[in-house]
Amino acid sequence: MENIFDEVITTRAQLREIYDEPSDVVINKEIDYIDDICARFIAASSFIVVGTRGADDRLDLSPKGDPAGFVHIIDKKTLIIPDRPGNHRLDTFENVLVNNQVALFFVIAGNKDTLRVTGTAQIVRDKTLQDKLAINGRPPALLLAVTVENAFMHCSKCMVRSRLWQPDKWPDLTNVPSLAEGMVAHGALSLTRTEMQGLIDDDSEARLY
Repeated sequence: MENIFDEVITTRAQLREIYDEPSDVVINKEIDYIDDICARFIAASSFIVVGTRGADDRLDLSPKGDPAGFVHIIDKKTLIIPDRPGNHRLDTFENVLVNNQVALFFVIAGNKDTLRVTGTAQIVRDKTLQDKLAINGRPPALLLAVTVENAFMHCSKCMVRSRLWQPDKWPDLTNVPSLAEGMVAHGALSLTRTEMQGLIDDDSEARLY
C-alpha cells in the first residue's frame, strides 16, 4: 500500500523522540486489583465499553449500559457484567471463547475522569448472581466474569476537549445518520427507514430487559 503520509512512526525510539517518557506519578497509578477508589467509581458508572479480540485477530468494542453500579464486584480481583437482550451477534462472547483478554472503560455521566481495567474473562452462569442482577424480574441469561489484572484512573483531558458533558456545545444532529438509516443502507434492505425505525423502537421497548 502506497504511503500517503509525510512519515510513519514504526519504532519506540522514534515515538520517544517526539514524546517524553511518562513520569513515575503516571506509571505508579496502576494497580492490579479493585480497591475502594475503583469500587466507588464502578458503583457510580452506568456505561462501560468492553474491548475484546476475535479469532480473526480483529478488535471489537461493545458498549454496555444499565443503572449505575450494574457491574457487580465479587472481590478485589473479580467483576461481573450482566448480559442483557441484544441483537444476538454476541461479538464479545464469541471473542472471549477464543481469546479471553478483555479491556473495560468505565464512564460516569457528568464526570470528567474515567477508569480503565484490563484482565481476562469467562462466560458464566450462576443462578444466585443472575437473580441478584435481574431487572424488572428478568435475570441476565449469561454473565461475563472478569479477573482483574490492571486498573487505573484516566485523566479528564478527553472529556474536557470533547465537551461531552456540555449540552450547549453538543453538535447539531440534523445530518447525523440513525441506526435505521445505516442498517437499511449497509444491509441493502427492502425496508424503508421509517419501517426499520419502527422495528428498532419496538425492540427497545419490548426487549430492553
